[in-house]
Amino acid sequence: MQAEQTARRWLADQGVSQVRGGWVSDEEPDVLLTANQVAHSWAGDVFAEDVDAADQVRLAFGLLDLLDEYWVTCEIRFANEGAEGPLPADVLWDGYRQRLEADRDAEAVTYSLWVDWFEDHVTSASAFAEVLGTDIDRVVVERSEALLRRARRVLECSGPVRWAVKEPTYRTAVRLPALHPALFRGLLTSFHDVYGDLEPADALALLDRLDLHTDTLHLAELRHVLAAGHRNHYRSPGAWDDAVRSCS
Repeated sequence: MQAEQTARRWLADQGVSQVRGGWVSDEEPDVLLTANQVAHSWAGDVFAEDVDAADQVRLAFGLLDLLDEYWVTCEIRFANEGAEGPLPADVLWDGYRQRLEADRDAEAVTYSLWVDWFEDHVTSASAFAEVLGTDIDRVVVERSEALLRRARRVLECSGPVRWAVKEPTYRTAVRLPALHPALFRGLLTSFHDVYGDLEPADALALLDRLDLHTDTLHLAELRHVLAAGHRNHYRSPGAWDDAVRSCS
């Protein structure tokens, strides 16, 4: 909440304020702006502020809290990869972890992880380790609602992460039944995502350890394609349709 308030004050200093139904700028007070337009027009300016990089990152995450727009995470990524980057890793990933644990919508954060950090094999291993991999033992031991919330969200969007990177985390997470539905989603997207990655035999062994309702949507089909040795929907285009026919 404090980060959000700081971001609101910063926007006010830029001449941008929230009104009923949207946002307005001092330059065009009669033009109603969406949160997405505000993000595109001003989020990048955060990284031109004359403060240290850590405070820039905290301000950017405050804007994310305030606007709830994926584009803010894009500007964070651009800054990390830009001439002044990389950003301080501790502050960057603490920002992600906090928002993954928060009891509020985190779609912008999980989408950012999925398409920007996890689909890029240059960054996927380190990003996955930061948001879950290095903490999974703590999650299983402590089982706090915040940690479970973070684990579920990361597992569900972890399909593009290379199997060798995420498999040890999956094996640890399977010890906790509360994570089984999220693990199933992770396995399912590991098969279906364009960049998804899995090893069929290992994935099937994990799938068989999950305590899921027998009528879980796509459970039978996923078991079928894995048992047949298929690694990815796009490498075996007809495999899923065959599984649907076989399991119907």
